[in-house]
Amino acid sequence: MNQTALPHGANSLRNGPDARGRFGGFGGRFVAETLMPLILEVEAAWEAAKADPAYRQELDLYLKDYVGRPSPLWFAERLTRELGGARVYFKREELNHTGSHKINNCIGQILLARRMGKTRIIAETGAGQHGVATATVCALFGLPCTVYMGAVDVERQKPNVFRMRLLGAEVKSVSSGAATLKDAMNEAMRDWVANVRDTYYLIGTVAGPHPYPAMVRDLQSIIGEETKEQLQAAEGRLPDMAIAAIGGGSNAMGLFHAFLDDPSVRLIGVEAAGRGLDTREHAASLSRGRPGVLHGNRTYLLQDDDGQIQEAHSISAGLDYPGIGPEHSWLHDIGRVEYVAATDAETLEAFRLCTRTEGIIPALEPAHAIAHVMKIAPGMGKDGIIVLNLSGRGDKDIFTVATHLGVRL
Repeated sequence: MNQTALPHGANSLRNGPDARGRFGGFGGRFVAETLMPLILEVEAAWEAAKADPAYRQELDLYLKDYVGRPSPLWFAERLTRELGGARVYFKREELNHTGSHKINNCIGQILLARRMGKTRIIAETGAGQHGVATATVCALFGLPCTVYMGAVDVERQKPNVFRMRLLGAEVKSVSSGAATLKDAMNEAMRDWVANVRDTYYLIGTVAGPHPYPAMVRDLQSIIGEETKEQLQAAEGRLPDMAIAAIGGGSNAMGLFHAFLDDPSVRLIGVEAAGRGLDTREHAASLSRGRPGVLHGNRTYLLQDDDGQIQEAHSISAGLDYPGIGPEHSWLHDIGRVEYVAATDAETLEAFRLCTRTEGIIPALEPAHAIAHVMKIAPGMGKDGIIVLNLSGRGDKDIFTVATHLGVRL
């Protein structure tokens, strides 16, 4: 790792971003002039909330009694035996209320929106887990909710679309572009510009304009903090490796953040290689992209020679995004986190192996991380420890998996 990459005067990789919302050369605020006052309002409200013990107390209450935290740390004994190497632990975020890590962030942001006096909530979603979590907290607090979702994702994530509508959310199908997550986020930002006075945009990942990347990371960092404590209790030491799937990157930052200053812990993010990194059908922005600006921040993006954003592809709707959170871009450039990729085919194999050996049906997103564990665990000694963020459950993906396996439901 390049130690000179630390911000001036900083002694920790956990201190970012700087006052301008930058992680090195990434992040910032690239938004329409209409939105800038609201962005500054969100930032001021978040800083005030973080400093208010009453906010923290309320958040902790909902995380414990509504979300069900702490989530368990599970020793995947049969998977470990099958792979024949390092011991594999799952941080079981799929056991949270609503079935993924997304609810951690949504609880924190809905409490913030209420403090700000906002009366309408909008969100974007790909796999639908963030949409379900947003619709859930809006139902809990009696706020109207509009969720933007690409038409392709609406079709392949039917169970989550139905759940959102049951919860009272309006799901708006977006047909522009590739009709996936990028396009849903575009429409959500247009809505926000048109309704700045009463609307709060509840962004679901560590992307977007400052303060969202840092705010979402902070709200998800409970994942790594719990993991650290739980593994110390189980094994008496830190893991050798912490691994997570990467789309926008919130589940990974949630796990990694607690370990950034522990150089003995190898951190690995797994992007979606789709049909192969040497094709144009993947979502690996760090492996095959270059820096640019999208959705209010500077980060690594899939783009052509003219700077036009290229469409991403993944079997997983939640990873089907042509960019990544700016903190990941920074961690990539300074070498603190390794970023690799898993193909659709490898992910399906991992999905089936996890289901068969552990009796846990994972979402296709964390199945990408399991696919990489299948590659590296056998080469590690039996005293090695890998912690994987099992960020979501696979109910939502059964139609997609069945189609790829040639099964009619």
